[in-house]
Amino acid sequence: MNTAVHPEAETSLIEALKQGDSSAYKQAVREYSPGMLAVARFYLDHSSAEEIVQDCWVTVIDAIHKFEGRSGLKTWLHRIVANRCKNKLRASKREVATDFSEGLEPELAERFNATGRWDVPPKLQFHESADTLMENGALSDCLNKHLSALPESQRSALILYEAHQHKSEDVCNILDVSASNLRVLLHRARQKIFLMVENFQETGEC
Repeated sequence: MNTAVHPEAETSLIEALKQGDSSAYKQAVREYSPGMLAVARFYLDHSSAEEIVQDCWVTVIDAIHKFEGRSGLKTWLHRIVANRCKNKLRASKREVATDFSEGLEPELAERFNATGRWDVPPKLQFHESADTLMENGALSDCLNKHLSALPESQRSALILYEAHQHKSEDVCNILDVSASNLRVLLHRARQKIFLMVENFQETGEC
């Protein structure tokens, strides 16, 4: 699930973008749009999120020559999307709907002790399940189904942190949430994914 781009490859891509290389632009859109959409969907409905991402690529074309490398290209792109989404929400006088409830799913409550740690840990750690997905198409399809069903706030947090390998502080800045709220979002998303993986392993059913 790790979609990180090698630093040297990213540096080459940035230089090509600054030189106006159309093939580099197409590559960037292909590699970075999924993460940008995950950010936008944290704030907006799906159709509005897609529109924002498309608009942001126009901004990127005009602003890439100003990119100084103080953060990774991916982080820079995700911040552009987040800022554009927040501006849109402010303009419409709306706020992003978030669910930071810390309650556990009923079937998972007994899996945790009083400190919030696993009392009965899952049989498969999240990063290990990603390796398994490479060899098991049915499990991959099931994971995608359950990821799509997560609340957008949880899904975006999980994708940015796990798949795009952002540091937690960067995810907090991009999604404009506190560290404690991010922990809750990740915790709840992982609960559901862990439960799905274990059920699939035991029953073969999604």
